[in-house]
Amino acid sequence: MVVEKSPEEPAVAPPAQRALILMLCALVIGAAASLAAIGLTDAVSWLNDGLLIAPRARVQYEAAGWLVPLATVAVPALGGLIVGLIWRYVSSARRPLGPPDVIEAVQFERALPDLRSGVASTLAAMVSLGFGASVGQYGPMVYLGAMLGGLVRRLRLGVPNLPAIAVACGVAAAIATAFNAPVAGLVFAHEVVLRHYSTQAFAPTTVSAVTGYVLANVVFERPALFLVQFDGVAHGYEFVLFGLLGLLCAGLAMGFMRLILRIATLAAQSRLPVLLRPMAAGLALGVTALWLPDVLGIGKEALRFATIEGAFGAGELAVLVTAKIALTALCIGFGFAGGVFSPALLIGILFGALFWTAIDSTGLAPTSGVAVYAICGMMALTSPVIGAPLTTILIVFELTRNYDLTIAAMVAVVFSNLIAHRFFGRSLFDVQLARRGTDLSAGRDRARLQAMPITTCLTHDMIRATHEEPLKDIQNRLAASPWSEAYVTDAEGRFVGVLPQGAETPEPPSLQFHDTTTVLEAMQSLRGFIGDAIPVVDRDTGKLIGVVSEASVIEAYLDISQTLRREENAVL
Repeated sequence: MVVEKSPEEPAVAPPAQRALILMLCALVIGAAASLAAIGLTDAVSWLNDGLLIAPRARVQYEAAGWLVPLATVAVPALGGLIVGLIWRYVSSARRPLGPPDVIEAVQFERALPDLRSGVASTLAAMVSLGFGASVGQYGPMVYLGAMLGGLVRRLRLGVPNLPAIAVACGVAAAIATAFNAPVAGLVFAHEVVLRHYSTQAFAPTTVSAVTGYVLANVVFERPALFLVQFDGVAHGYEFVLFGLLGLLCAGLAMGFMRLILRIATLAAQSRLPVLLRPMAAGLALGVTALWLPDVLGIGKEALRFATIEGAFGAGELAVLVTAKIALTALCIGFGFAGGVFSPALLIGILFGALFWTAIDSTGLAPTSGVAVYAICGMMALTSPVIGAPLTTILIVFELTRNYDLTIAAMVAVVFSNLIAHRFFGRSLFDVQLARRGTDLSAGRDRARLQAMPITTCLTHDMIRATHEEPLKDIQNRLAASPWSEAYVTDAEGRFVGVLPQGAETPEPPSLQFHDTTTVLEAMQSLRGFIGDAIPVVDRDTGKLIGVVSEASVIEAYLDISQTLRREENAVL
């Protein structure tokens, strides 16, 4: 993988000017991302109502004979066909874009995929959600916010790290708008996207998150995701149950994430044309929805009812959890555009209600009601999926304003993340990136070293000779240079070996790199190396490209480390 270097920045602006630029960018990006997120949500709701996906619309047309069953099966399948056509004829990327693409762009200082692909992905997400696919809306919102923030990259404003901060501002505003939770939006941008808390980034992302919250909650008066009445945890032993629920949610989350990855692999290996894969998933979803209409779409109604005692029976909850896991994995794996945040929330809240139902049915000990277990399950399952435990805890607090409920959710989230992080990884996004060759599990600096090819450290002023050149001439050149060995090639430039000073024939090098070797791999191979430099050879042709010295490899490592430290400690 080649690291794309950012275009050279103009002279750095004075501190006061930088602060003004950052705040103005934060306000504009926050407002734009918030309005875009609201627009996406309203468009999806309008489609859900018009296409008989929303429960209230389905109830209104129950007496219309076969209309509702026909729409239940046909609408998701038609939506899948439209999405397939978007991937084939509109999007350059040919796939959905989401949080993994945002994380990768920020962590490696790259531009997001082209604007056309971003717009196509957002359009495909709107169609997927509007036509009832079992996918989430928050992933597309995150990418939409990031895409709007990414437009700042085209401006040369003299502010270091501005492209990454602008993307984080868009993400923070989108999450703040989605959940009416500005602190959660701020933390999500730092926890998942930036992965540091520098003052330079913290201030503008705060402004963007607050801007998104004000527009959603004050100007447009968007309703909260759910409302919960909770009087507090009545019994101390219930905290043990919250911890147990967290452990069970960790296992369920890992199963959910592995199923998504597995079905995506199976879809890529199948003979079904890419154009028809989303349609096939939509057809399967529609047929299932004839018996389980709650699997359609985002499932906000089911999510709200799950906190009400008696709204679902134990059998209904178990079936819904199983079906939602399977169908979400199928829809995402077969090409629908959408996220995993919303499905994880629904699966978690249903599983939490199921856990409470099982405990309550035993009659062994009184509990504090279904609501606290449903919320704990929702956040304990979601946090390892998105890799944001702090964000999920803050969402609970900002949505409910209930301290006791937040403490209970915190216990479940901690235990869930301990297990999932150990046996699966930080998040589904990170594992998806690792499968693309971008492994962030061992840290940002290691990931950048792994992404940097050794060819960026080449030295070309070494003593290079051909095997036909007289030995005496080669030795004379070595004697007149600081080098102690010559690098010998044949007449066509293919590497033959190393000729040390005073030797009569070339010999194989003690260490050799290829053009595909990364700086990290080179560093791991340099232990115990003795010599001037290491030859770098084209893997396909065997031709000598150049050599790298230990000093150049160390310099590359120090440059990356210093860049990251400056970013993490930057001030306005």
